[in-house]
Amino acid sequence: MRIIAGEKRSRKIEAPQGQDTRPTADRVKEALFSMLQSRLYGARVLDLYAGSGALSLEALSRGAEYAVLVDVSFKAGKVIRQNIESLSYQEKTKFLNMEDMRAISHLEAEGERFDLIFLDPPYRIDTKSTCERLAERLLSDDGMIVCEHDKKTPPETPKKMALYDRREYGITGLSFFVKAEEET
Repeated sequence: MRIIAGEKRSRKIEAPQGQDTRPTADRVKEALFSMLQSRLYGARVLDLYAGSGALSLEALSRGAEYAVLVDVSFKAGKVIRQNIESLSYQEKTKFLNMEDMRAISHLEAEGERFDLIFLDPPYRIDTKSTCERLAERLLSDDGMIVCEHDKKTPPETPKKMALYDRREYGITGLSFFVKAEEET
């Protein structure tokens, strides 16, 4: 795996060994960040189910200001810490080795808000309630949640959210959600 573009372009990053982590393919990552480029500069990023940290590290390389990476796996945590250190992003990142809902509560208690939230869970996990909680508690008003999923089973649009876009790349789907306009 590698960082595709930005200040750390072409730098190698590691992925956890085994079947527990499904790294985002470079083709999907290139398409995703091409779509997000205008949102990245100065952005605060949350990478839930971070795996290797590839999505948030790519965002940092392309101009994001700060990233919080969350993964419950100790094996993934070790790799994430190595990748952060190898890219010298210790000052721009925080890693939380905990489960998703506990991390959300922790970040909410700290008053954190994010412009861009990546959800790349194992495909069997339903992200609707997680998206709703993130939108309500951690997403900035003009922020976006990006869910990676099996293209055959796209996530439902969460309450108070709107589907901004949906794309397919091979077996992978990407769904982009923003806060819904409130009716007056």
